[in-house]
Amino acid sequence: MASLGFWSHGAAQRPDNTADNSTTANAWCQMAQKFTGGIGSKLCAFLYGDGQRPAGTVVKEETASMESNLACNCNKTPCACQNVQINFSLLHAIDLLPADSGEGVTFAFLEQLMDILLQYILKSFDRSTKVIDFHYPNDLLEGFNWELDEQPNTLEDILMSCRTTLKYAVKTGHPRYFNQLSTGLDMVGLAADWLTSTANTNMFTYEIAPVFVLLEYITLKKMRAMIGWPGGCGDGIFSPGGAISNMYAMLIARYKLFPEVKEKGMAAIPKLIAFTSEHSHFSIKKSAAALGIGMDGVVLIKCDVRGRIIPSDLERRILEVRQKGFVPFYVSATAGTTVYGAFDPLVAIADICKKYNIWMHVDAAWGGGLLMSRKHRWKLNGVERACSVTWNPHKMMGVPLQCSALLVREEGLLQSCNQMNACYLFQTDKQYDLSYDTGDKALQCGRHVDIFKLWLMWRAKGTMGFEAQIDKCLDLAEYLYNKIKDREGFEMVFDGKPQHTNVCFWYVPPSVRYIQDKEERRNLLMKVAPQIKTRMMAFGTTMVSYQPQGDKVNFFRMVISNPAATQEDIDFLIEEIERLGHDL
Repeated sequence: MASLGFWSHGAAQRPDNTADNSTTANAWCQMAQKFTGGIGSKLCAFLYGDGQRPAGTVVKEETASMESNLACNCNKTPCACQNVQINFSLLHAIDLLPADSGEGVTFAFLEQLMDILLQYILKSFDRSTKVIDFHYPNDLLEGFNWELDEQPNTLEDILMSCRTTLKYAVKTGHPRYFNQLSTGLDMVGLAADWLTSTANTNMFTYEIAPVFVLLEYITLKKMRAMIGWPGGCGDGIFSPGGAISNMYAMLIARYKLFPEVKEKGMAAIPKLIAFTSEHSHFSIKKSAAALGIGMDGVVLIKCDVRGRIIPSDLERRILEVRQKGFVPFYVSATAGTTVYGAFDPLVAIADICKKYNIWMHVDAAWGGGLLMSRKHRWKLNGVERACSVTWNPHKMMGVPLQCSALLVREEGLLQSCNQMNACYLFQTDKQYDLSYDTGDKALQCGRHVDIFKLWLMWRAKGTMGFEAQIDKCLDLAEYLYNKIKDREGFEMVFDGKPQHTNVCFWYVPPSVRYIQDKEERRNLLMKVAPQIKTRMMAFGTTMVSYQPQGDKVNFFRMVISNPAATQEDIDFLIEEIERLGHDL
């Protein structure tokens, strides 16, 4: 029986657009035929199915039959020809480049791997496929051999390991994956990541990463200009995530006030106190713990019902700290809190920081992308007065993980705070401008190339492309809010339109809706979101996060950052929550 193709799956759930699907599949198939070695034929078979492919295309089995009959004219072992079938069950990593005559085996191996990756990519955008094929940890551990062996596995085993890994991976690019702030799968970003891994270099000096270092310089300057610092002045660095960027900010704020701490340590300086929102990211406290300031050295400031810092409470707590003889040195405001998506009043906070000579940092890891949008950037008014800003393009801008920038208004501060002048890396008599050796700005020595995917996506989309992408996600959040705010069985965590793409709500099953006892209702409602999430993952249809916040029991936190999502996906999520939770 002929197998169904990619475009046939889930046809009942899609509107009648057969002609459009056929045209799209034809375009994919024509593009795929440009691949060598049979990948194009495999993709066509996947797209159409064996019985529906257009005339003139060749399916996998036919390709294999033809390739097996092709004669090999070389006498090399293993064979380097690209026109023969290669038995990977007889080959090992030692047969790949740099092995003598390893070109053919390497080409064929990577071709097979590319086949696996391309099929996974196509399935990631297919709404009829699962977001996740969930198994409990013990089931996965016991169901497969994950152990590391003394003897090498064959290349066939390696390819099978790749297939298995992707089979049980969460499809974070799926249009119905809403679980985290980082979602989506951008094709240009993916291509850039492949190139980066192929180049396999380090960011610490210009001499080994000349283009990447220059692109980081150019992109960071552009980001600083978008913040509003004149001419893009200042400094910055890409780090392994927003938590580390926030720690960099606290580190240089301390150094700016007490530079002697670099050599003499915390014992040489007064007790320092940092301030942040009670809704801020946990990394602020973690930074204080890591830097020896201590978690007790972080004062949490009260927020209003929408999750925004109350400036009067910030000033009150600063005065309390000063009266105790401690030194207020750092305020971390948030532009886009993790749960509520709240934007702190940056102008008022900047006024307070200026009044008391305190370093102002803005954690815009989640909200920084809104600087790309003329419609929404007003929510970050006052960010230009910050001393430092964290901005994660791997969140709202959809850049593949990881891509986080720490931007600093004062040039040279990162360098003086962190430099160690290692003479085996940062020689002073090199033939080029040493300011491009950025490694001494960083805490780490080895630093991954995170810049290229952002730079290449920016080139591909332009600022206007990012703006359209971000505006669409915020429009979808408002669409969701309008759909559920008055819908039976749904209750909003707070009133009013979402500030970001975060939409926070409870689903209340029929059995709970009319319970009068508040404590009983609260205890039952606390269990609803976790139970729906468990069922959701078992079916694999969609994923959305939940959590408590303060005195509020578990609620769903919907976030939208995937450009592939549509209104139909939002409708599906609402109906799926109702289906999975109706009988609870």
